[in-house]
Amino acid sequence: MISLLVMLSFKLIGDDMAASITNVLSSLNFNQLLLKGMLGFLLFAGALEIDLHALRKQRWEITVLVLFSTLLSTVIVGYLAYWLLAVLGWSIPLIYCLLFGALISPTDPIAVLAIIKQMNAPQGISIQVEGESLFNDGVGLVVFTTIFAVAFSGTEPTFAGVAELFLSDALGGIAFGFVLALIGHFLLCNSRGDANIRLLITLMIPSAGFALANMMEISGALAMVVSGIFIGNVTRAKVADPNDPSGSQYINNFWHATDSFLNALLFLLIGLMLVTMNVTLVEVGIGLLMVPVVLLARFISVGIPFSVFRRFRRYDVNSVKILTWGGLRGGLALAMAASIPSGEMLVRGVDIHNLLLIITYMVVIFSIVVQGLTIAPMIRKSIKANRIKVRKEKADRRAEPAA
Repeated sequence: MISLLVMLSFKLIGDDMAASITNVLSSLNFNQLLLKGMLGFLLFAGALEIDLHALRKQRWEITVLVLFSTLLSTVIVGYLAYWLLAVLGWSIPLIYCLLFGALISPTDPIAVLAIIKQMNAPQGISIQVEGESLFNDGVGLVVFTTIFAVAFSGTEPTFAGVAELFLSDALGGIAFGFVLALIGHFLLCNSRGDANIRLLITLMIPSAGFALANMMEISGALAMVVSGIFIGNVTRAKVADPNDPSGSQYINNFWHATDSFLNALLFLLIGLMLVTMNVTLVEVGIGLLMVPVVLLARFISVGIPFSVFRRFRRYDVNSVKILTWGGLRGGLALAMAASIPSGEMLVRGVDIHNLLLIITYMVVIFSIVVQGLTIAPMIRKSIKANRIKVRKEKADRRAEPAA
């Protein structure tokens, strides 16, 4: 919301001030700042909060949602956007549409997670949303990086080449994440009694560790997720001091505040960057037109796996609806859109970088403002249905002996 206010107030300030802000923003390298810097801290902070025990119960569902659903959503969004834009007279190559599908498919439900936890939503749904959002951030970034390389490398893509790039990026990131976690675990276990030292060790992982992963050209995002989950579950329980619980709470509070601050800063930076562009109503309209496309792709990519899951396990009746409407898009999508190079291609006089960034921003704003504010009634309905179901099952069990 602050970024929207900044965009509106930008027009009210003087030309000199506007020119100064534009010059400062144009000197920023958003790819380095967001994807090579802030992203590591955001993913590590989020992964620290994951409950590994609950995650294991939903491991197959989350794995399928992260891999199959993210890839399927990327393809659906890409082809639907390609067809729809062509109908509107905006002939954009398919590879750029798939690039948009890759950056908009990963969910980032920070706001809806707060609502779910506050309302004590069913744990199954909560862990599915939370686990999927973290892991498909990493997988989505790998898919985006793969398509990005194909789009801007100038070479003809092959299935073997794309598969090798994807697997080396993803598997390398997961393996490196375990290495970082083991090093961090060893250091933290041998630094008990000093909360400041432990905090500095945790800072080492998303800073030096993330930078090293990028230098090795593997997925730093997946490395941060894996190491964060390990440190947050295995290491935290090992180093917890019952005589000084404030030490662990101090570290938890720091990372929670860091996560909130960096997400707010990310939206503010993107909002400032957008005010330097010449945004037209046509581009805004195209962005709004992409909203139902993204939601439809999300519904299909989530609904197909759950139609199979329900054959083996019982789920909340509103699982697909909540996962579809609650799958918010956020900072990661904006960061990836901002990293697309400028000047590579013009479509009807509009830079493809600007067009995809504006479309992404409109989808993200709709996601957070509209979906984020209307998900609560759906969760309440789910909670009520679960309570009725539990009461009915208890009544049936009490009636069995009498029968």
